[in-house]
Amino acid sequence: MFINPAADTKRDRIPPNQKQTTGFPVLHYGEVPEYTDLSTEWSFRLFGLVEEEVTLTYEKMMALPKGGTTNDIHCVTGWSKLDNEWEGIPVEEVLKLVKVKPEAKYVMLHAEHGWTVNIPLVDFMKNGNLFATKHNGEDLTPEHGWPLRFVVPHLYFWKSAKWVRGIEFMEKDKQGFWEKNGYNMYGDPWKVQRFAWD
Repeated sequence: MFINPAADTKRDRIPPNQKQTTGFPVLHYGEVPEYTDLSTEWSFRLFGLVEEEVTLTYEKMMALPKGGTTNDIHCVTGWSKLDNEWEGIPVEEVLKLVKVKPEAKYVMLHAEHGWTVNIPLVDFMKNGNLFATKHNGEDLTPEHGWPLRFVVPHLYFWKSAKWVRGIEFMEKDKQGFWEKNGYNMYGDPWKVQRFAWD
């Protein structure tokens, strides 16, 4: 479970300039992807600084061991939602599929419509991060990232890529979609790292 380790109350779990919501707002750029047959239309690729590239079918991805986590999420637009229960594939299970080269220090998550998000490898590998298929006991809706959403709760929620399709392992940090449009390269909600100048 990831919450602010110094938090004693729910108020302490909400970063500066955030307000708690009990809803789950839908925010994204572009159209929601539509699929008719995930067996033929969907795959997941691990590439870049790995010894051997791996591509998984939807069935093979869903056959990986599952896990769960409970955490708080914080959107860059100012809302926070507490006590989210996620189910899916832990990052460590995905990483078992490849041998990452030692020079890899960052990852770029690739999602539908060419959407990308950058994360330091050490943050990507943190315990509790997963590729979610369920939220609060229900299958993810398409608007919230079905069939697969990456969840990294200690960073602003734009880093939790919807409709994720692959992981690129990189030596140097590169801007993802929102980072190219002025968002912070890291995105720590407790440091209010919303924009490039924060």
